Formats: sequence, C-alpha cells, structure tokens
Amino acid sequence: MQSLVQKYDLKACLLAALLGVLLPLSMAPFHWWALGLLSTAGFAAMVCGPQSTPGFRVRLLRSLSFGLGVYGVGASWIFVSIHDYGDASIALSLLLITPFIFFLALLLATPFVLLGRTLTPPSNLLSTHHGLALVMLIIFPSIWTIGEWFRGWVFSGFPWLYLGYGHTDTWLSGWAPIVGVLGVSWITAFCGALLAFLFMLKLPIKANNVRPKTGVGVAIAALLPATLFWLGGAYLQTVSWTQPSGNPLSIGLVQPALPLSLKWDPYKLPAIFEQYRADTESLLHNDLVIWPESAIPRFQHEVMGYLDSVAAAAYETQTALITGIPTAETNDRQNSEPGNYYSKYYNSVIGLGMASGVYHKQHLVPFGEYVPFEKWLRGTIAFFDLPMSAFNSGPAEQPLITAKGAIIATAICYEIAYAELVRKSATHANLILTLSNDTWFGKSIGPKQHFQIARMRAIENEKPLIRATNDGISALIDYDGRVTAVSPSFQRTTLEGTLEPRTGLTPFGRAGSYPILLLSFIVIVIALYRTRRPENK
Repeated sequence: MQSLVQKYDLKACLLAALLGVLLPLSMAPFHWWALGLLSTAGFAAMVCGPQSTPGFRVRLLRSLSFGLGVYGVGASWIFVSIHDYGDASIALSLLLITPFIFFLALLLATPFVLLGRTLTPPSNLLSTHHGLALVMLIIFPSIWTIGEWFRGWVFSGFPWLYLGYGHTDTWLSGWAPIVGVLGVSWITAFCGALLAFLFMLKLPIKANNVRPKTGVGVAIAALLPATLFWLGGAYLQTVSWTQPSGNPLSIGLVQPALPLSLKWDPYKLPAIFEQYRADTESLLHNDLVIWPESAIPRFQHEVMGYLDSVAAAAYETQTALITGIPTAETNDRQNSEPGNYYSKYYNSVIGLGMASGVYHKQHLVPFGEYVPFEKWLRGTIAFFDLPMSAFNSGPAEQPLITAKGAIIATAICYEIAYAELVRKSATHANLILTLSNDTWFGKSIGPKQHFQIARMRAIENEKPLIRATNDGISALIDYDGRVTAVSPSFQRTTLEGTLEPRTGLTPFGRAGSYPILLLSFIVIVIALYRTRRPENK
C-alpha cells in the first residue's frame, strides 16, 4: 500500500493544485461560485478519503499543493505591483513572489496537517458512513474556517480569498449579517464536503472486512441542513437588521486616474492641484465629496494653503469634503533636533469643509507602507523604495469622522479586508467609507477581488458603503451590498449618487465572527478528545 501511495503522490498533488486553482474562479472577476463548491468537494475527498486514510506526509503534500493552486492564481496580482511598479525584472519578480505564494500555501495547509488525525473517522464507525459524514460535514468545515481565521491575523494577516466571498451574490449571502464571511465559508465548506460525501456513497468503506451500509439515511439527513442553508439564506436576504437614519445623502466621488509615474513627480503637483479643484467644483452641490487614498501626494502640513482654499469653497456650498492624505505627527520642537520636527507619519483620511475628524490607517501593507527588515532591504531594488513606504500604524481607538449628520467608519485600502476591524468601527457609525489606490495592481484581478470584499463588509454590517479609488473601482454600495453607482476603471471621471445612512446592528455587528469560531473550536476540541480516547473493545 505504501508503494501505491508513493506512486500516485505526484498525480494526487497535481489534482490538488488544479482543485486549488478552481477556488479563486468562484470569486470576482469570474463569479463562477459553483467552482468553489467543486474545489472544496475535491479537497475534502483528498484529505478525508475513506479508501486509505492519508498520513501526515500525504496530507501535507496534498494540502500544500491545493494552497499553491489557490494563491498561485488568486494572488497573482502581487506580481504586477512588483514588476510594473517596483521596477523589478520578470525573473526577480517571480523570485520574490514565489516564496510568498509558498508561504501562504503552507499557512493554508497547516491546520489540515496539525489537526489531520481529527479527519480520520473513529474505528468503531468506519463500518458505516456515519463516521465519514461526521468528519466531512462537521470537522472539515470547522478546520477550514479556523484556517481562514488563522491566515487573517498571523504575521499581520492576509484575509484574502476566503471561500465565503464567492457567495456575495448568492442566497448564502443572507447569512453574512448573522455569521459574517467566515460563517459563509463554513456553510460553503459544508456544502462542498457534502458533494464529496454523496459521491463517496458509491465507494466501499472497508474496516475489518465489513462492507458498509448504503448510507442513504445519512445522505438524506445531511441534505436537510444544506437545503435549509440555501433557502434560509434566500429568506434572510429579505430581513432588515438596521434602520434608515436621517435623510439620504447626495455623494460625489472624484476618480482622478493619475498614473503613479505622474503622481509622485514633484513637477506635476500644480497640475494635480488644478485637476482636483476642477473636478471638485462640479460636485460641490452634493452633501459629501470624496477624494481617494493619498489624493494629494504630499504631507498635509506641506499643502495647507491649497487645502484651506478647497475647504473654503466647500464651506460656501455647505459641502463636506473628505480626502486621503499623508499626515505627520509633530515632536516637541523645544526638545527636538533642528529640522527634525516630525516623529511619526501616517496614511490618513481627513475631513474638510463641513466634515471633521482624522483617521490614521491601522493595518499597514508590508513593503507598500512599511518595509520589514528595512535596515537590510532599503536601497537594494526600487520595490523596497516605493514612495510613502515608511508609515506608522494608527492607534486602535480613534474618533470617527463626521460629515453632514453622517457618522463614518473609515477603512483605508487593504483594511477593508479585515472584517473585525470594520465591524468594530461600524458599530457606532451609520456609513462606511473606504479609500483606496488599486493602481499598484494594474488591470489584474486584484482590484475586482478588493471590490467584492468591500461589498461583503456592507452586507455583514448592513451599512451603506462609499468606495473612492484613484482609477477604479469607485462605487456607491447600498446596505445590502447592491451597487447603486459605479465608475468605469482607468478613466478620469466623477461619480454621483445617493445613499441613506442606517443605524442599528446586525447579529454579526454585535458578536462578530466569535460564535462561528467558538463553534468550530468546540468541534475540533471534541474531535481531538475523541482521537485520544482508548478504543472500546
């Protein structure tokens, strides 16, 4: 048997990688959500297969291969930022991205390897399908969900390509206001594993040379919750957990579509000033006007004259203007060295005109906003010297920005992927704002994935969301995730529309992902305890 496993290891790993490739295709920009079910079905069969329970080495290779497929396709957009904007050659770009993809794949594989023994049905249940159903339909989705949560925080986190994002536009999204994207991932993993289990009903499960029962009763029992998940999700889409708060706000977005080569050119700054002034003037009849992340590529204190003039124009029309801009924190000038008046730098959002407040970004992007091992990496290649890549993290507790009666929870770019961060700031807000600059990822799939993630945040919290970007996708998203207005990508344009602020909390807004995580942990602890118990004779 061992030689047989070794013989087919390569084929199994290739199949696992192919199954991994299918998972990102369930998400934006492809939206083939059924492929996510097929992907998890195949993966569940490979790590929970009844014919010959995979050992440590086999499960590691299969899980790692699956992860390489997921991230090799789903995170391929990182190559664009390194090659196109980091001025690295194709060979060097591949050299840099390959360890990153491998590392992410290893993180995906880790829980399935460390908890692998829980995926083995108890020997006293191997003679029926009950043991396999227990493993595939309860334990496997729980390990999957814990794995996504683990990847979302370890080493600052990469909360991307979660299985639940593939269902932003399906009935299962009705569960997002209750259990969040991790809960939707659990449900999706359950449904995928159920497909694998139904297929395996035709296969003999051998234990002590006893042929199993047909398992039809087990299949029917498993199909019932799957049906309830889908039909219940459809019903839950009609339930409103939050309520309108105040009058609808008219909103104008400025999408400048400034190329990065022009944006950071100091000689182009007057032209950038004029472009923003001209585009903003046509929007000042709105309640809110929003500029994207780092709209003005200078620190706030360096361009106060320009900002004051724009704020004065907004005051005249009773307009709230919100923009992304780098800011600096001043030192005590009496005790600082001459010329060294600033100690901390932030990627920030500020309110002008009828808006007030400042938000400093908390979750910074490695290499984009700070450089790990800066002492050794700075100056080696252009990618490690990108503009504005020496920011500090903002504090955890920050006052919310207010504008024209709206209380705004703010997330800058990558932060929108952190469901708990957005949930906490949205608790006391009636509107969510995310500013981004996806120019770094060109025409890859990254910006579309980013946009889908933002829509899920609106659904989870049932709060309308504004997304302003440099070159797309800029949009107004209603509380149910429905896009009410969207701009074409890679074009200088303005976008106008209305959103109605909402108050109240969804069940997810109150409890976050903790209930589904607690349930998953309990399942795994029980499964671990079961594997440690001596067999009854």
